[in-house]
Amino acid sequence: MKKLILFGFIALFTLSHAKMVNAIALIVDGEPVTTAEIRAVEEQVGVDREKAIELLTQDRLQKAAMKNISISEDAVDGKVSQIAAQNNISVQEMQKVLKEKGTTWTKYRSTIRDSMKREKFFREKIASTIPAPSDDELKIYYENHQEEFILPASISMIEYSAASEKTIKNFLQTKNTKSVKSRSVTKKTKDINPALLSTILQTQDGSFTRPFNTGDKYVSYKILSKEGQTEMPFETAKAAVTASWRRQRQDQAVKDYFQKMKTEADIQVIRE
Repeated sequence: MKKLILFGFIALFTLSHAKMVNAIALIVDGEPVTTAEIRAVEEQVGVDREKAIELLTQDRLQKAAMKNISISEDAVDGKVSQIAAQNNISVQEMQKVLKEKGTTWTKYRSTIRDSMKREKFFREKIASTIPAPSDDELKIYYENHQEEFILPASISMIEYSAASEKTIKNFLQTKNTKSVKSRSVTKKTKDINPALLSTILQTQDGSFTRPFNTGDKYVSYKILSKEGQTEMPFETAKAAVTASWRRQRQDQAVKDYFQKMKTEADIQVIRE
């Protein structure tokens, strides 16, 4: 999936170089690649001309592969709302933040739509070609990549809780502690629920997790620090091992798919 994301990124920043001195360098299945785009990729990604051309060729092949994939406005709305919720802000607040950063709402929605197209393309064209791993395959992967499965030994946090989801979400937006309870906690990673642990590990120090329903209340944690190191046993790490194995296989499957497309594509070099 990293390659798909990179190609989308390339498409975004090459547009900003459209006013540079320009000429067509090559044509990939009818889609031109310009000298300005090549220079833009060289500068922004930090690669040489040959690699920049390779990335832009892959970008055009990806566009050709996804030309018949459509995403509805409702689907984009849903994805935008989901992203806002994950960041504990409203859609209106997200619009304000993007405007302050110089990104128009139309451009942001276009970026989300392109991302969703890539995800849909991957699900429909590539994911089905990746078989489920056996336990033996996962154990071999775990043994060869143990450095990926080292965790902090303990995590210091502040636990904020409230009786309702609305109250905890309001707290995450305003940081007003009057309506919530709080307490400092330090937990060993081996004692933390796997779903919660996964979220905590992805949350930067000083940031808040999304709300969790614990049955009788809603809880969010502010991560203070992650201390020490501990190696995850295979059975504990199995879900993470599977995810890492799958990412590796997905990257290779994407590479193989576009390599096959490239061998069959009509590529015309206009100028070296």
